[in-house]
Amino acid sequence: MRSYTAFAQYYDALTQNVEYAKRAKMLHSCIGKYLPAEMPDHILLDLACGTGSLSEEMAKLGWDVIGVDGSMEMLNIALDKKFDSGLPIQYLQQDMRKLDLFGTISVTLCTLDSINHLPTTADVERVFSRVSLFSNPDALFLFDVNTEYKHRNLLAEQCFVYDLPEVYCVWQNALDDHAPDYPVTIQLDFFEKLENGQYERMSETFTEHIYPDADIRKMLADTGFSLLDVLDGDTFAAPCETTQRLLYIARKETSQP
Repeated sequence: MRSYTAFAQYYDALTQNVEYAKRAKMLHSCIGKYLPAEMPDHILLDLACGTGSLSEEMAKLGWDVIGVDGSMEMLNIALDKKFDSGLPIQYLQQDMRKLDLFGTISVTLCTLDSINHLPTTADVERVFSRVSLFSNPDALFLFDVNTEYKHRNLLAEQCFVYDLPEVYCVWQNALDDHAPDYPVTIQLDFFEKLENGQYERMSETFTEHIYPDADIRKMLADTGFSLLDVLDGDTFAAPCETTQRLLYIARKETSQP
């Protein structure tokens, strides 16, 4: 997995539609539905936390948050937010496939398609295994993934243009329309206006993969989790044929498999 550099400084501007506060409240509600009241601590791991927007919102809801991301550029922005808010968040730079914490946690979140960025099924299972290792018995693991429908019908070969005050961005997708992973390669070209009137161009390229539901269910079971529910990751209702993002809610079994 690559460490985003140019993308980091424009990430918040390009994800203004995410509605982090609303998403955090809905995740918090899901957690409250399934997390045992006797859970010994109130520590939440935000895995692939990016610039810390969700970490901030979960901390406002009373969680002690650990944010983990592979990109130091992303984390530098997250640290600036923490400095301004003073919220109880600790940030660590780690590849999530090599997650290494000081203790165990009650809840893990991994949202906004971060799992799709992993290049192979083995990598996904490695992440699940590391989360399992650092989860308390009965801890929750909530993560979302893009669906085949989204890759084949919405991302596909699309090109998006963002003309923002901070940057002009051209977002181009290229779909490899083959089962089971239907990878979409995404190229981002950023054009930032300099003081002399010229533009500086910076680029990022990454690929997202689909991981079939049957594979995800098996990997969860193999790494010590029981699946509690699967929801539409945007509406938090029951998924349908046109769902773009699936949210999985799993519980760590009290004994290792």
